[in-house]
Amino acid sequence: MRKNISPALAAALPALAIAVLILVFPAEALRASLKGVSIWWDVLFPALFPFFVISEMMLGVGLVHFFGTLLDPLMRPLFRIPGIGGFVMAMGFASGYPIGARLTSQLWDQGLVNREEGERLVAFTTSSDPIFLIGAVSVGFFHNPALAVVLGAAHYGSAVLIGLLMRFHGVRSPGNKGKKDLVPAHPADKAEGSGIWKRAFESMHAARLKDGRALGTMLQQAVGSGLQLVFMVGGLVVFFAVVMEVLASAHIMAFFYISIDAVLNFFGIPASLSQAVATGFFEVTLGAKAAGGAEGASLLFKTAIAAWVLSWGGLSVHAQVVSLLHHTSLRYWPFAAARFLHALLGALLVFVLWEPLAPVQSSLAPLIPLPDMNRPLSTLLHYTLPAAGWTFSAMTGLLLLITILFLAGKRCMKAIRS
Repeated sequence: MRKNISPALAAALPALAIAVLILVFPAEALRASLKGVSIWWDVLFPALFPFFVISEMMLGVGLVHFFGTLLDPLMRPLFRIPGIGGFVMAMGFASGYPIGARLTSQLWDQGLVNREEGERLVAFTTSSDPIFLIGAVSVGFFHNPALAVVLGAAHYGSAVLIGLLMRFHGVRSPGNKGKKDLVPAHPADKAEGSGIWKRAFESMHAARLKDGRALGTMLQQAVGSGLQLVFMVGGLVVFFAVVMEVLASAHIMAFFYISIDAVLNFFGIPASLSQAVATGFFEVTLGAKAAGGAEGASLLFKTAIAAWVLSWGGLSVHAQVVSLLHHTSLRYWPFAAARFLHALLGALLVFVLWEPLAPVQSSLAPLIPLPDMNRPLSTLLHYTLPAAGWTFSAMTGLLLLITILFLAGKRCMKAIRS
């Protein structure tokens, strides 16, 4: 009985403290909740809902299994995840958090990934979407479209590095127990030769038959689950916006600022960015906005902190991921460790790439779209959906090209040895 009391108290005491602060600062809490609803409606709802529905449909018709069979020869040796993780990677990069976690939970439900594979997968496919990075952060918060080049390179480049590092996660594990963890790996020789395309179509057809739902039923259920998920995301965004506001009104956030100031000063980063770090620790949108509006700091340092915020994701995104994975055996601590490392690598890559990418930024600046985030429907139709489509196609095409080159190189090596 005692073992169950401590976790309950650990959850109840902070909840009670927040409830008291909301009663003490009702006006501030209301203002923060309205701000959170605005962020959800203007930014998150149009950016997430279509992709919740699209990903559900693609999984139902078997397209996920099709790409999984094609990408298996690359994803297993490179990231130690099934080929189906290549689809999650492309979709996660194109659609942003928490699409990667949503797809990972669905793959676990179908027994297509085990616990360690799911933890590796969700660790590096949780990222920002391109339109949020360009439209909200680079254009809206920094008023500098060219900044999207270095931000994107740092953010997505460090995500791939996290994927390569996470392949070592669970290397010495004796194995997971339970039928959900018994997912056989495809033999390497099975993925070679021209038969891989035939197997890909067969896998897609088998998945469609196994699903068995009519397209109308599938669409109806996809819309229903998508609405449920996007409202869950909105509730968490509003909750963390209120928490940050009441903590700031009670001057509790000042203690966070002091601690963060000491860390930033140690690394030579201006203390004026401590508010962005503290805010971004809780919520990614508000943290990136605070980084863009920080005074007394150079653009390089502000961009590095923005990359840190985007890669960490904020506790709001962490809560979204946990809520999506709560019914699985996947653990939170590998995800949290990967987020922290992703944040550090993202900020570090900004410093590394700042000078080399300077000429590229100036040349690509005229080609970068300028979405108006205050017009969510227009942004969705003219920017979000096309950008996600291009990103998904480019990522999938690149992975397929690397897979083909990998298989061709493997066959050449076998021919030389024989």
